[in-house]
Amino acid sequence: MIALRILVFMLLGASALSFLLYLITGQVRYRRWGFAIFKWTLLAILVFFGVLFVSQFDWSMFG
Repeated sequence: MIALRILVFMLLGASALSFLLYLITGQVRYRRWGFAIFKWTLLAILVFFGVLFVSQFDWSMFG
């Protein structure tokens, strides 16, 4: 669980850094990288909440 948290924050930081580099340099490749990293960040967030949901689920009703 902590590894997913660290991954999400690292991806958010990398995305923010890419957008910052885009603002500083004006090079479009940094904006593209920022959006690509942000898409992976959203996927990591969905996995994080999926793991959280499954871990809180009451499995006793099935067994």
